[in-house]
Amino acid sequence: MRYHEAVREGKRRAAASQMRLFDIAGFAMLTLTTKKSGGTFMPVGEEEYASAIRSPDGHVAIIVDADGFTKAQSRALEREEALGIFRRLVESGMPEFGGSHVEIWNDRYPVLRG
Repeated sequence: MRYHEAVREGKRRAAASQMRLFDIAGFAMLTLTTKKSGGTFMPVGEEEYASAIRSPDGHVAIIVDADGFTKAQSRALEREEALGIFRRLVESGMPEFGGSHVEIWNDRYPVLRG
């Protein structure tokens, strides 16, 4: 897949996740649209998994693909508020991300459990 095709498809997938998070949290930002695998750019995955992390700015509820690449995130919140959004995502039918870390840009963050 060419880079611009990966960006276009990734943007479509991430935007759908952004809207799903917006419906639950009232605010959501699109994060990654592409990921690099084996030196090739690919769109973020279509699948959606709920998670929460602690970022430098605070706690964040996120939606990631199967590889842990973040597609959408809430704004920085207090821990319990972010975990509350995470729980509402799971209650809505979204599976919990089973990995131990997620990726946003070039950073890796451990997943919060709660």
